[in-house]
Amino acid sequence: MSRADTSRAESPQAEAPRAGVSRTGVSRAEVPSAVRAPSPLWSFGLLRSELLITFRRWRTLALLGVLAAVPVLVGIAVKIETSDGASFGGGGGGGGGGAGPAFISQISNNGLFLVFTALAATLPFFLPMAVGVVAGDAIAGEANAGTLRYLLVAPAGRTRLLLTKYATVIAFCLAATLVVAVSALAVGALLFPVGELTTISGTRITYAEGLGRALLIALVVAASLVGVAALGLFVSTLTSSGIAAMATTVGLLITVQILDQIPQLDALQPYFFSHYWLSFADLMREPVYWDDLVKNLGLQALYAAVFGSAAWARFTAKDITS
Repeated sequence: MSRADTSRAESPQAEAPRAGVSRTGVSRAEVPSAVRAPSPLWSFGLLRSELLITFRRWRTLALLGVLAAVPVLVGIAVKIETSDGASFGGGGGGGGGGAGPAFISQISNNGLFLVFTALAATLPFFLPMAVGVVAGDAIAGEANAGTLRYLLVAPAGRTRLLLTKYATVIAFCLAATLVVAVSALAVGALLFPVGELTTISGTRITYAEGLGRALLIALVVAASLVGVAALGLFVSTLTSSGIAAMATTVGLLITVQILDQIPQLDALQPYFFSHYWLSFADLMREPVYWDDLVKNLGLQALYAAVFGSAAWARFTAKDITS
């Protein structure tokens, strides 16, 4: 055997892409199809593994703990201020402060309104910040830990791995929102009366219908975060530093929130992913106002498509060195 043949036999990896030979020196025609094309069951196992890893991290549990504490603090504050029979905020309730103040003024009358208030309080910053941390760490964290190469050795493929990471972030969006809603529901039931409630439009609905609307609102809030999730995932593909990706995502979130409050940018503000976030309050009207809700969901789908595609284009062409 010649020296060239010997070196070729000792380095099958170098010939694999050109000669159709796997890293084990076996031709790809002889490799079982399960290795070349992972089954849906294998993909489910990858997703399950990612979910377990994400939700077992102390950082994730700490974020969920902070989110669960927000309704507790709001509920205790309202209970203390209304302990003498006065309405929250000195009897003010409401007009032009948006969904948050309007819901807060009703908490002492019905504890279910604590769910809506807690979601309105956490959506502008706490929820998207938590999602930004998890999304920013999705790819960059693996690269920083040196495990990204080993994930790609498995028969997953970059596209499948990226979709799994994004699905995990979306699962966190839903879990974080439900943590806020369930915590607020429990605290509201413990500290305040519950029963029939009055909608923003002034009509009365049953407590069961109110619970249904609370669940629907929680799902809308979770869907409002898919744009931030896609943005964070894209940023995560640009760097190998998890901390840098998380900081950049949170920084972009804060920047967009500031720009959304500048009157001179009113022509651009409807295109900011945060512009219609508080439109979930329209689900507490009778009849429900769907215009801003549809705009919000459509805008989140647009951001998910644009930044998801950008993340795929970057990740599939990226040199993985760690």
